[in-house]
Amino acid sequence: MKYQNIREEELKNKVAKEYFWLYDCTKIIGNVDFCVSMHQSDTPLFEQESILWAEAKKGSADLHKSLVQLILTIGKARTFDTYLPPALLGAFDAEKIAFIPYNDIHDIFYLNDFNWNVTPSQHNTKEFQLVYQKVKNSLEEKSLMFDYEKDDKELRRFIKDNFVAGKYGLTKTRIDKNNFMVIYNKWLQTVKPTIAVKWELVKKIGVIDGDFYLADLLSQENETLKDSLFVLLQKDHYELERQMHENGLFTSSKTAFTDKQKAHTQFWNKYERPPKEEYWDYIIKRRDLLVPQDVRERKGSFFTPQIWVELSQKYLTDVLGEDWQDEYYIWDCAAGTGNLLAGLTNKYHVWASTLDRQDVEVMKDRIQNGANLLEDHVFQFDFLNDDFSKLPKDLQAVINDPEKRKKLVVYINPPYAEAGNAKQKSGTGTNKDGTTVENKTYEKYKAKIGKASNELFTQFFIRVYEELNGCILAEFSKLKLLQSSNFAEFRKVFQAKLAKLFLVPADTFDNVKGKFPIGFFIWNTSVEDYFKRITADVFDKNAKKIRRKKVHSYDNEKGKINTWLSFVSKDIVQEDKIGTIHSNSNDFQHQNDVFIDNTNTKKTFGGLHIPITNYNLKQVSILLAVRHCIEATWLNDLDQFLYPNKKWEKDTKFQNDCLAFTLFHGQNRITSEHGTNHWIPFTEYEVDSREKFESNFMTDFIKGKIKSKSNGDIFGNGKINHHALEFSAEAQAVFEAGKALWKYYHASIKKILGISSEVINASLYDIRAYFQGRNAKGRMNSRSDDEKYTELIGNLREALKVLAQKIEPKVYEYGFLK
Repeated sequence: MKYQNIREEELKNKVAKEYFWLYDCTKIIGNVDFCVSMHQSDTPLFEQESILWAEAKKGSADLHKSLVQLILTIGKARTFDTYLPPALLGAFDAEKIAFIPYNDIHDIFYLNDFNWNVTPSQHNTKEFQLVYQKVKNSLEEKSLMFDYEKDDKELRRFIKDNFVAGKYGLTKTRIDKNNFMVIYNKWLQTVKPTIAVKWELVKKIGVIDGDFYLADLLSQENETLKDSLFVLLQKDHYELERQMHENGLFTSSKTAFTDKQKAHTQFWNKYERPPKEEYWDYIIKRRDLLVPQDVRERKGSFFTPQIWVELSQKYLTDVLGEDWQDEYYIWDCAAGTGNLLAGLTNKYHVWASTLDRQDVEVMKDRIQNGANLLEDHVFQFDFLNDDFSKLPKDLQAVINDPEKRKKLVVYINPPYAEAGNAKQKSGTGTNKDGTTVENKTYEKYKAKIGKASNELFTQFFIRVYEELNGCILAEFSKLKLLQSSNFAEFRKVFQAKLAKLFLVPADTFDNVKGKFPIGFFIWNTSVEDYFKRITADVFDKNAKKIRRKKVHSYDNEKGKINTWLSFVSKDIVQEDKIGTIHSNSNDFQHQNDVFIDNTNTKKTFGGLHIPITNYNLKQVSILLAVRHCIEATWLNDLDQFLYPNKKWEKDTKFQNDCLAFTLFHGQNRITSEHGTNHWIPFTEYEVDSREKFESNFMTDFIKGKIKSKSNGDIFGNGKINHHALEFSAEAQAVFEAGKALWKYYHASIKKILGISSEVINASLYDIRAYFQGRNAKGRMNSRSDDEKYTELIGNLREALKVLAQKIEPKVYEYGFLK
């Protein structure tokens, strides 16, 4: 054995140095162990060409099985979608090396019924055995295995003769429904800049770069195969806006390339096109994925996942009856490419309209390939601007007849864009120009529905409610429609009966980021009802029903939790403060903006910024504990924290538990770096500090030595607390875990010379920063290399979880949450 008793990394280094020293062996390709590439030129047009991807094994191994493991590794990660595949795959151990041409096995990667989720290193799966037989046969037939010692000359000759750029011809990547978006993103970087188009101008007429990509993708010998596409590739140029005029003349617009098609040619030399015909309809149907984000938000080019399409139609059946598709008319007025209508059976009762002519053409093309729609029922229509007189006559007949209109289902997943982006809302950005406020519906109803008019989906809904009243509105949208205070005026106007609602995770929808629910609502606009509450069904990402949830409007509540804290803190004197409580909006989605600190830095968000003194410390602790004792999830995202009832006032154990929770929670960001730390919950003696603390405020407060106004005093009852605070067993456990951490910290700093007062008077935040350190950007690291600290902070967090569970029921009992 040539390379005995060495580790795998050392083996790779030695093989690279001895046999592949003329090549670049430093490139890292996904989870592939070893890569041999041609050296990159100084001015490369395209990515570096790989010659070999290989699996490495120390000692002696069955290289046939090692190759199988490599193939499964590549297939599972679909590495060939991200990187150009190599000419050869290989495997080597300490005594031998084997090769197989990539083209001999790459059919495996496109098997439709192959399970790529198996663990590559598990040799007993049926998938492993299937690949093993194919690789074993190829190796035996071509004898591409070399022993380092016995076949040294032959191996070197093989490398010299075959490790040449282009030796095997360029291995073209096949395109399928799984990788066409990956290739599109590469196309954007390489080909799009060379097309002679002013993209911002053509975007205004509804043309997107994705239309040019589809023209390229669905072509052969540089001619688009589907004439129904809006943009066609015609050898060395593109054609678009093809029209037949009334005078019988056919016209079109043309554009070519700025580099004589050089980048286009070199790019598509890497890919096998067109894809298999079985993928064409899927790729065309998913044109929505090729729409730029700003256009998607404005026009609603969002694909509804098929599992939610099917579930929504089941719910419509539950509400409207088994024969609803024959008894009702259906109009999707934000249809995109029409996928929400998949599964509907009565095409004579279905209409689909969309803002973009290109999407109309896509739907009509899909009709030719079996989509169950009528061509005359698919049309271009701007729902927020156009008059209903532009609708097809048979649809007009439905909406103009009050009785027929009661049998109309407006079935949509509408666009969601709003005028203000996140930065604008936080005071650091600007409104989005032209997204939501440049249409007739906005102008007509903005005074009536208030702030809700800034969102496109509410503009769709208000026009449906006001101008198609009596119909059924079945729609996908966020819960802000029901819960947000910004939608209170909208709810006063939009008084339709909500018959049914289910909720699903938002991130199951394409390109939707964030953890929040999206609902499917079925509204009956013929029944007047002011929304107050409903019990919704909740489904996980696999469409499994997991629970039910009550959803409230909060319109008739006394107020929110921030209002409560403002009221109980109204007489606080700024000069006496020991810190500041910051609390953004009153819902779970803003949990990270609820914290305590002692900096004077101006916060970029709204909400509360209230000084903390001994007179409101307990109330501040209640707010922070109530906001953080329950985890924020996708489902409770918009649940509102409310003005509580008065029961909490007499529950001193609850108040003290909240104080303990606040003292040791991560959102307590008090730091001695920004001034005196009044929040140390232990005396110097308890933690064996080497110096006296600058402040014993918190221990004195806990012992009853500092006056603390109870809630009764705030309301004028004149009660002052002078007794020591009593804590529950769960809170005492938190104190004990915290004390162990503080003692370990003070023991750790005893050997430091010239120690500063900030170090002596460290807060919990400071202690975490001391052990965890900070990265190059100044952010605290999430972990520490100190095992003892990791154990102690872990114990503290576990004790806090137990205390949180004790506080949680009181949050509902005292009315902080419904």
